[in-house]
Amino acid sequence: MKAISNPSANGSSRSESRPLEDNVEKRSKNRKRYISRRSFLGNTIALGAGTMGAGLWASIRTAEASGGLTPGDAALLRFPAALELLEADFWIQYNELGGIQDSEVPGGTGNPDYTEALAALDEDMDQYIHDNTDDEITHHTFLNAYLVSKGAAPANLDPFRTLMGSTATGVNTNLIGHRLTNLTQLTVDTSWWTRYRDDRHNPDFNPNHVFPQAVPTLGVNQHTAIPRTDADTTDPNFLQAIANTAGFHFPTIEQGGNSLYPSLAQRATDVEVLRILISIGPTETMHFQTWSDKAGNAPPLTAVDPVTGVSVTFPDLDVSNELFKKNLIMPEPCPFLSRNLPIVSIIRPTNTEGVATGALAFLTAMGLFIGQSAAFFNYMKQLAQDADAAERECS
Repeated sequence: MKAISNPSANGSSRSESRPLEDNVEKRSKNRKRYISRRSFLGNTIALGAGTMGAGLWASIRTAEASGGLTPGDAALLRFPAALELLEADFWIQYNELGGIQDSEVPGGTGNPDYTEALAALDEDMDQYIHDNTDDEITHHTFLNAYLVSKGAAPANLDPFRTLMGSTATGVNTNLIGHRLTNLTQLTVDTSWWTRYRDDRHNPDFNPNHVFPQAVPTLGVNQHTAIPRTDADTTDPNFLQAIANTAGFHFPTIEQGGNSLYPSLAQRATDVEVLRILISIGPTETMHFQTWSDKAGNAPPLTAVDPVTGVSVTFPDLDVSNELFKKNLIMPEPCPFLSRNLPIVSIIRPTNTEGVATGALAFLTAMGLFIGQSAAFFNYMKQLAQDADAAERECS
């Protein structure tokens, strides 16, 4: 974990030794050096629309003639495809403002103040945001393409791109009013922090056990993780609180996918569907591991939202208590399958019963969909129910 400077009295971690213009120049050089990881995708990804062109769908159908999927297997892929569309939507918003905008993840021009505040958690935050965004785009693109190749309907959220999003400097102005997700009214559950440090409890065994929150004030009221307007960038302390909120939102989201994929995989019938789920899932774990490390670097501070009056406090997590100690980022062993067996280091939870419905409820409670229509919730609820109803069929 990279060290950061101690925050100043007003909560900002900026220092005279790293002026903003130097960091902007450094990021510009990084962009020039950056080599595209997936340039072959080219124009097949429509970032704003979240779908591929009709011609490409037709070519996929023609190229693949290896038979269809069971309805259950199709549902097991369609639900995560929809979630990946949602993930890509909010990661694109993060990348527009605080990541690296290039040919691989285009859109937006960056917000230097927000990018600098994120850098207090790690100087490479913009690169990590870019790469996480890229990964989520490829996830939904592949899952939907695979469904189409098997004659199954893809996930389609285009009718629900209606949310406003940020209007701050750096956003893709063409997408204002055309977002799927809301990053400005989040309630962030940070109990995963202690869940993965607790060697006595596993939510699969103890579903009613309450794991303490790493940042209790994020778990109540509503908080913005991006500057809503340029006014949010004028107070360095509040802007750092926004960046800190994002820093904890990142792993909170990724730990969900970390559990979702292995939970869904247990219901798959076709070995290829199983392979897809257990191949994408570990990338979510890699994201979670990265972001859980960076979250521990969030500068301790207290700030009040000038618009809502809501206060948030980020505690100093450089402590001796092992439930909160920031550098204990490896998952502690915990009970698994039976308490008669030794404890073991695992992903948790991975209970498959009701996992899709539970994931949707978790994201909804987070506030990620505030402003969405009843039709959106009905569509997502049906996808979740279909995935939860899938059963492994024995040949």
